[in-house]
Amino acid sequence: MTLNKPGGFKTVEENLHVAMRFFGQATGAGEVRTANGVEMVYSGLDYGVFNIALLAGPVSSEHDLTTILGTAGRFYHERKSRWSFWICEDLLDSGARRHSREIFNESGMRAISHAPGMLTAALAAPSRTLPEIECRAVLDPESRAAFAGLTVSCFDIPVAVARAVYEPEAAWQGSYRGYVGMVNGAAVSIVALVRSQGAMGVYSLGTIPAQRHKGYGEALLRAAVATEKNALDEPLVLESTEAGYRLYRRLGFRDVTNFTVYLTR
Repeated sequence: MTLNKPGGFKTVEENLHVAMRFFGQATGAGEVRTANGVEMVYSGLDYGVFNIALLAGPVSSEHDLTTILGTAGRFYHERKSRWSFWICEDLLDSGARRHSREIFNESGMRAISHAPGMLTAALAAPSRTLPEIECRAVLDPESRAAFAGLTVSCFDIPVAVARAVYEPEAAWQGSYRGYVGMVNGAAVSIVALVRSQGAMGVYSLGTIPAQRHKGYGEALLRAAVATEKNALDEPLVLESTEAGYRLYRRLGFRDVTNFTVYLTR
């Protein structure tokens, strides 16, 4: 697989769709719907970060983007919920891309982050000695509770929201696979992996503040990937945060697209 934009961005974008559908099934009160060029994931909660709209295909004009945004806006308005929109810039034509921020601002949404979509054929060799970590799959109430708790600590998610999303057993019946990193019996790191479209996506990689910069996140990621991949030769994909970008570059990931994330005001 080529790692440049024409060859890589669709793999990243399609894996993101599969991963985000997790939030439409996790609580038991959500749904996933596609209409008029947009896929809409509703978590069943009034929490914008977990109510996610994504483009269902290429957008050929500013008018089409406005129509798509209107469809998503009505969907979430009917559910009285805040929401977010992940825009893959490679799906926008030049005009829609140039005016996208203006179109979103006029619809009451603001850009909250820019997330490079990244891909690597395989993880690079470690550049340092990594600490030992126990890689525990999310399979039971204890591990689900640990994943929820670390989500609160790592990403500032409200406790009630994290518990509603990550603690139900039904949340983990699909392609979203969670892992908790244990050190001396304490949970310090989490990561989720999603296999789709011949690639494995990396999501929710985080370490509690007191244990950061010690290599636990990288150690857990490597252990989880080894557990999931077995003998399969799959590229790895992700959408990077600003904080994680340097780590992912060191691990061999390269930019293949960019996502702008908008959130309702």
